[in-house]
Amino acid sequence: MSYDDWIITGTMENGKRFRPSDWCERLSASLASFLVDNRLRYAPGVQPCIIEGERCLVVARWLEAADPAAFAFVMGFARDNQLHVRLDRRTGERELQPY
Repeated sequence: MSYDDWIITGTMENGKRFRPSDWCERLSASLASFLVDNRLRYAPGVQPCIIEGERCLVVARWLEAADPAAFAFVMGFARDNQLHVRLDRRTGERELQPY
């Protein structure tokens, strides 16, 4: 079993909640693109989700090789805002699927 994704949570190192509460959707949207039908599509390696009731951002580890600038942007955001980053230990259907 390998853990190939990172989870960035909305909890800061000091235990407080990061604001605004929709931070993960905003961050994901900054890397998203619009399809021909004008629907927003999140980047495959950066997915907002809710894990155990908390808004999180799942970042695929392969993104670092595929798009180093996007990976650095997202991880830099987490570092600069002192957000908790941990390995994604979800498996099976709950895993982020590679693009």
